[in-house]
Amino acid sequence: MRPFAPLTALLLLVALLAAPPARAQSGDLVGFGVVLLHGKGGAPGAMMEGLEESLQKAGAIVESPELPWSHNRIYDATYEQAMAEIDLAVQKARWRGAKRIAIVGHSLGANAAIGYAARRDGLAAVVALAPGHLPEAWALRLRTKGAIAKAKEMIAEGKGDVRMSFPDLAQGIPFQVKATPNVYLSMFDPDGPAPIPKNAALMPAIPFLWVVGMADPIFFHGRDYAFELAAKNPKSKYVVIAGAHLTTPFQARSTVVEWLKSL
Repeated sequence: MRPFAPLTALLLLVALLAAPPARAQSGDLVGFGVVLLHGKGGAPGAMMEGLEESLQKAGAIVESPELPWSHNRIYDATYEQAMAEIDLAVQKARWRGAKRIAIVGHSLGANAAIGYAARRDGLAAVVALAPGHLPEAWALRLRTKGAIAKAKEMIAEGKGDVRMSFPDLAQGIPFQVKATPNVYLSMFDPDGPAPIPKNAALMPAIPFLWVVGMADPIFFHGRDYAFELAAKNPKSKYVVIAGAHLTTPFQARSTVVEWLKSL
């Protein structure tokens, strides 16, 4: 994502130097299909290259769809429409031979992974890496309050599909995005479909892994923010690492692979 380019390079260099190499065993995840959901402003595989490689080396079938919050698309479809796009990625993994499906997301992708699990049955596992995009949290609410009121007003006037500029926020950095009121409301309304705690509470009792870095703002929300609401399976796990928001997928790659192997 353009606002984070220098910081991204620096943090990834730190992760490369500090993180242990991923284990390259093969065959342990044969039959697993893993759908990787990128973060806001990213692209398929962005920030998750090391994780994707580790999963493939372990035998998993990996699908990395481009989602409505990618750098190229931001925001061209609603939250619910994104769920349908994830359906297609899951189906592609099944076509390729996957028998068990895990959804793994980073940042807004982690939000979507939880949202997907709240809406779909039959998943083997969900992994949330440095979850982000919190419409119900004070920082995003403060940034978007006026825009949400405007979006609702435009929808009431029959202008819900008129694309215009709206405010957004990513890891404390404010910027503007283009979206229709319908799409914007679906992503940012604190009473809409995207809040993590609401979706976490609706998740079935499937294994759930939450990984957060100590330098990530969401770390200070703690386990009770959403993890405990979703941790209904005895194999669910909350992991804290010495990492930052952007480096978590790379630093946690071995943790994710080994946890999936244990299921």
